[in-house]
Amino acid sequence: KTNLTDIYILLSVAAYLVVVIAACSLNFQRALPLFIITVLAIFFISWDILIAKYEDRISAVFSFRERYLEKYYFWIKWVSYAAFVITIICWLIFDTAKRGYQHLISFCGLVFYVLLMFIFSKYPTKVAWRTVFSGIGMQFILGLLILRTKVGFDMFNWLGNQIQTFLEYSDTGAKFVFGEKYTDHFFAFKVLPIVVFFSTVMSMLYHVGFMQWVVGKVGWIMQIFMATTPVESLVAAGNIFVGQTESPLMVRPYLPYLTKSELHAVMTAGFSTIAGSVLGAYISFGVSASHLLTASVMSAPASLATSKLFWPETEKPTVTLKSDLQITKGESKNILEAASQGASTSILLVANITVNLISFLALLAFVDSALSWVGNLFDYPQLNFEIICAYVFMPLSFMMGVDWEDSFIVGGLLGYKTFFNEFVAYERLSKLIHNREKGGSMYVNGVKQYMTVRSEVIATYALCGFANFGSLGLVIGGLTSIAPSKKSEIAGGAFRAMIAGTVACFMTACVAGMLSVPGLEVPCHILLGNVFNSTDFPANSTEIVECCQQLFTSVNDSQKIIPGQNYSLSSWKGCCQMLAQPALHCA
Repeated sequence: KTNLTDIYILLSVAAYLVVVIAACSLNFQRALPLFIITVLAIFFISWDILIAKYEDRISAVFSFRERYLEKYYFWIKWVSYAAFVITIICWLIFDTAKRGYQHLISFCGLVFYVLLMFIFSKYPTKVAWRTVFSGIGMQFILGLLILRTKVGFDMFNWLGNQIQTFLEYSDTGAKFVFGEKYTDHFFAFKVLPIVVFFSTVMSMLYHVGFMQWVVGKVGWIMQIFMATTPVESLVAAGNIFVGQTESPLMVRPYLPYLTKSELHAVMTAGFSTIAGSVLGAYISFGVSASHLLTASVMSAPASLATSKLFWPETEKPTVTLKSDLQITKGESKNILEAASQGASTSILLVANITVNLISFLALLAFVDSALSWVGNLFDYPQLNFEIICAYVFMPLSFMMGVDWEDSFIVGGLLGYKTFFNEFVAYERLSKLIHNREKGGSMYVNGVKQYMTVRSEVIATYALCGFANFGSLGLVIGGLTSIAPSKKSEIAGGAFRAMIAGTVACFMTACVAGMLSVPGLEVPCHILLGNVFNSTDFPANSTEIVECCQQLFTSVNDSQKIIPGQNYSLSSWKGCCQMLAQPALHCA
C-alpha cells in the first residue's frame, strides 16, 4: 500500500511538472504566476525535507556560530544598534527632503506610540527590547518591500486583484438563491455571501493541511526573528488568515499551560488583525485589496511587539521549541465534508455580523439624535457621536501622518471602529473613497466630502483590526470555553490586550504613512475633464502632465482616436496643447 501511494504521488508530481513546462513553453508570460507558485512550492518542500533529515547537523552548525559570536556579542550588539540608528536617521533625512515632512510625522507617531506603551507597561523594567524592535523591524521591512519596491507592490497588487476576482464567484450562488436583482440589497445578498464562500474555502484548505503548513512557516519566521514562544508565534501567524476565536483552536491543547504574558499576546494578536472571511467583505465595499492584505501581514509582528511591550514576560514558559509543538487539524473526514462544515460554520458569523450591524446602526442613530437634542439646547444642533469621537481621536490620527484637514474625519472613523465595529467604519470609509473617485467638490456647505489618497491609505491600515468593545466579550467567551482553567487570567488581561491591539494597528498605520507614496487624488479622465473645461488654461502641474502622458500611452499608434468614452474632446485638445504632442495623436 505504501509503495502504491508513493508511485501515485510521483506520477501526480510528474504530470503536474509536464503541465507547467508545456504552459511555459506555449506562453511564458501567461504562465508566469503558475511558474512562480511552482518554484515556491519546490523551495519550501525541499526545505521541509532537508530540515527533517539534517536538522541535527544544521543545529550543530548554527550552535557553533553562536558560540563564536558570544565572544564578541557585546561589540556586535552595540555596533548593530549604532548602524541601525544611523541608517534610520539618514533614511529619514533623504526621504523627508524628497517627499515632505508628512513621512517624518508618521515616524514621530511610531516613536510616540512605543513610548506610550512603555510608560503604561505592566512591568516596564522587564521589557524584552529585542522582541519589540524586531517586530517593528519586520513591519518596516515588509512595508518597504510591498510599498516602495515595484516588484513587491506589483505582486501584492496582483494578489489583491486575484482575490477580488476569486471572491466574485460567490455572485453565482447569490444570484441563484436571491435572483437576478440580488444587488438591489447590496450588503445582505452581495457582501454576506462572500463571507460564506470564503469560510468554505478556508475550511477546505485546513482539511488538506495547506493552512497549517503556511501558518507554521510564518510562525517559525516570527519565532526566530522575534524570540517569541512557539504558541504565541503560531497564533499571531494564524490570525493573518482566520479570526480571533478560530486561531487559538490550532494550539488548543497548549492553552492551559500558557503564562499570563503569552495569553495576553494571543488576545492581542486577535485584536490587531482581521479574519480572511471578512476581508472579502471589506474589499467588496471598495477598499483597496492590496492595502488590506498588506495591513493583515504587517500587523502580525506588530501585535507581538506591542504585547511584549505592554505586558512583558516575567514567568518561565513551559511550551518551548523542544516541546515538539503540533498544530491541531480539522475533524472532517474528506474535503466535501470540510466544505460543508465551513459553510455551516459561517452561519453563526453571518448572523453575528447582521445582528450587530442592525443593533449598532440603530443605536448610533439614537445616540446621534439624543446628542443633537442636547446640542440644540446650546445652539449646536449638529452635535453627534462622530464629532465627539473626531475630537478625541484627532490627535492620534494626526500622529499617524494623516493630513491635518483629514485628521478630524479619520478620528471619527476610529471612534466608530472602537466603540462599534470595523464594519461600520469601513462602510463610512468606502463612501469617502467613492466621493473622491467621482471627483466632485471637496467641500459642501463647509463639510469635507472626501480625503486625500494618503489619508485613505493610513485610515485603511489603522482600521484593520478587531479591537473594539464588541470583540472584547467575544474573546473572553471564546478563550474561556477552550481553557476554563485560565478564566481569571483571560478576563484580567483582555482589556489591556484590546488597547495593545489598537496601538498595533496604529503603529502599522504609522509605518504605512512613512512608506506610502500617494497616487492621484481623482481618476485621470475626471481630473482632465474638470481642468480643461474651465475658462483658464491650467499650469503644467505634475498630476495633469502624468494624466496626459497616460492618455497618450493608452492607445497604439495605429489606432484612430475617437473622443468620448472616458476622455472628452476638450481633454484631448488640452493635453495636445500642453505637451505639444506630434500630429500622430493630435491631427
